[in-house]
Amino acid sequence: MKIAEIYDFLDKLSPFDTQESWDNSGLLVGSFYDEVQRIYLSLDIDTNLVQNALPNSLIIAHHPLIFKGLKSLDFTRYPSNLINLMIKKNISLIAAHTNYDKAVLNEYFVSEVLGLKISQKDEFLAYAEVDMSFDELVKFAKVKMGLENLRCVRAKERVKRIAVCTGSGVDLIPFVKADAFLTGDLKYHQALEAKENLLNLIDIGHFESEAYFGASLKKYLQNFKIEVIISDFKNPFTHY
Repeated sequence: MKIAEIYDFLDKLSPFDTQESWDNSGLLVGSFYDEVQRIYLSLDIDTNLVQNALPNSLIIAHHPLIFKGLKSLDFTRYPSNLINLMIKKNISLIAAHTNYDKAVLNEYFVSEVLGLKISQKDEFLAYAEVDMSFDELVKFAKVKMGLENLRCVRAKERVKRIAVCTGSGVDLIPFVKADAFLTGDLKYHQALEAKENLLNLIDIGHFESEAYFGASLKKYLQNFKIEVIISDFKNPFTHY
């Protein structure tokens, strides 16, 4: 199957021209004319994935392996080492990042993971109406995500409306119009600001909230006559 066919499909699903100006989604390694025999879906690219991927494959990753222009290629260091290995194995790479967040991933997380009905979408923010205490919401999120602990900011006791942004949505805090905001990569000063402004925060983790990228995309690719494999990508953080 030609990469161009897959790219065109992805562009219809989540148009690449809707990505943020700082993003680098699109075809990063390979040619539109290349033929691939299988697709790997992964949140990120690491050595384990590239070493174990079969030649003549396409990786579709959420996070771009190349964010900024590379001034040199040191094949002993990331990410140049992975680019070198991918070229040797004829492995191509497409990144679907902020365009995919807006079109698919945030909505998938709210509806399929949390099991809630989306009441409104605003770029990266997906809203849902609930009626829970803050403690009930935290317990609900832990159960749905299969997590034992969540880092939170308690600002008010009753939650009628939540906003969700998978990955890192901390810069959106001033624009959230809800009782609670679920996102990842929360920082101290943002937590303090939210608490003072009576906005509950639940840190659902960058990796943890976006780990559903493969599952969310595979369902759209199931009609393709090509093998689609979800990579078992691991969180680089470990907890002690």
